[in-house]
Amino acid sequence: MAVVSIIVLVALFAATTIRGFDLGLAALSAAFLLGLAAGVPVDEVTAFFPADFFVLIVGVTAMFAAAQLNGTLDWLLDLLLKLVGGRLVLVALVPFVVGAVLTAIGTLPAAATAIVAPIALGLAARYRFSPLLAAVLGITGIISGLLSPLAVYGVTARELSTKLGIALPGSAPVTFLLGGLLTGVAVCAACLLIGMRTGAVPRGRATAATPDATAPDATAPDVPPGTPAPDGGAEPRTALATVVAAPSGSRTARTLTVGCLLAVVVLSVGFDMNVGYLGLTAALVLALALRSEPGEIVARIPWGVVLLIGGLLTYVGLMQHLGAFEQLSNLLRIEASPALSLLLLCYIAGVTSFAASSIAVFVTAMPLLPPLVEAGVSPVGAVLALALASVLVDINPLGITGGLILSAAEPAARPRLFRQLLTYGLVSIVVAPFLAWLAFSGW
Repeated sequence: MAVVSIIVLVALFAATTIRGFDLGLAALSAAFLLGLAAGVPVDEVTAFFPADFFVLIVGVTAMFAAAQLNGTLDWLLDLLLKLVGGRLVLVALVPFVVGAVLTAIGTLPAAATAIVAPIALGLAARYRFSPLLAAVLGITGIISGLLSPLAVYGVTARELSTKLGIALPGSAPVTFLLGGLLTGVAVCAACLLIGMRTGAVPRGRATAATPDATAPDATAPDVPPGTPAPDGGAEPRTALATVVAAPSGSRTARTLTVGCLLAVVVLSVGFDMNVGYLGLTAALVLALALRSEPGEIVARIPWGVVLLIGGLLTYVGLMQHLGAFEQLSNLLRIEASPALSLLLLCYIAGVTSFAASSIAVFVTAMPLLPPLVEAGVSPVGAVLALALASVLVDINPLGITGGLILSAAEPAARPRLFRQLLTYGLVSIVVAPFLAWLAFSGW
C-alpha cells in the first residue's frame, strides 16, 4: 500500500492537466479511498487533516486582508519603497532580509513565512516582478537565519549533537550561522542575476503608488478573472496581494493596524504564541474597531488554497502512516564510503522533507550521523550539510510554506505559481542535497 500511495500521488499531479480537475478535492477523496483499501479507519484519515495549517493560513490572511481594506498594507509597501530609495533590485531583496532577521532572532519558520509571504507577494504584484522570484527570495532569507544560535535548527543541531555524542568545537554555532547565511546569499545572488537577465526583476527606480480613479477598488467584491464589466471590459479580480491604489485610510486606522501587526510579531516571536490565532484576533479587533462591512475579510481568505494544501497534507499524512517515505529512503540507502554515505543521507533527508516536516526529518536523520563521524566525516560539516539538505527543498506547494505563499498571491496567478513552485521543489530535490554536501561536508 505504501507503493500504491506513491503511484496515486504521481497520478494526482498528472491529472491536473485535465480540465475541471481539482487537486484539493481529489487528494481528500484519494485519502479516503486509499484508507479504505489499506484498512485505515476514516477517523484516522481525518486526523491527518492539518488543523494547525487551517488556523495559521486563515488567521494570517484575515489579518492582512483587514490591513489591505483600510489602506495600511499599501501604505507599508510605499514606506518600504522609500527606505530602499525606490531601487527595484533592493525592493526585491526586502523579503530576503526580513525573513533572515526574523528566523535569526528565533522566530519559528511557519510564523516567519506567514509574515514574509504577504510582503514578498505584495511587492511582486505592485512592482511587476516574478511572484516565484519573490517567494524564493523570501523563503531563502528564512532558511538563511535558521541555523543561528537562537533559531530552532541551530538549537536542535547543538542539543542533538551533544546527546548523540558528536563532538562539536566551540566555534560550531558561528559556523552553522555562517553556513546558513552563505547558502542564502548564494541562492539569492543567483536568483537576482537570473531575474535581471530574464526581466523577472525590472531595473531602475519606482515611485510610490498614488490613488488613481481608474484603478480597481480595494473594497470591490472578489469576482472571477475576466468577468465582463458594464463597459464591456474585464473587471480585474482583487485579492490580498493585488496591485491596487487603495485609499491611504485615516491615520487612526493605520496606527491601530500597525499596532496590531506589531503585537502579532512581538507575541509570536517573543512569547512563542500561535501566529494563526493571533492573526484571527487581530482581524476581529480591526473589523470591530474600524466597522468593516460584514464578510469583507472572510471573503478575501483564499479558501481554494486552504482546500488544496489541506487535501494534499491529509493525503501525505496517510502516505507517511503507510510507510511510503521509508520506502523512498530505502531506495537511496547503499553501503559505501563515509563521504558517499553522507551524500546519500542528505538525499534521503531532501526527498523526505519535500512533503514532510523538515525539522522532523532532520531530527530523525541526525542519529545516523555518529557512525559517519567516527569513520572520518567532519562533524560540523555533516550536521550543516544534513540541515541544509532538509530545509532547501521547503520551497514547494506540498506544505504549509507553499500554502502561505499561494494564499498571498493574486488569485489569477495561483495556478501558474503552483506549477512553478512544484517544479522548483522537484529540481531542488535533485540539486540542493548535492550542493549542500559538496559545499559543507568538509567544513
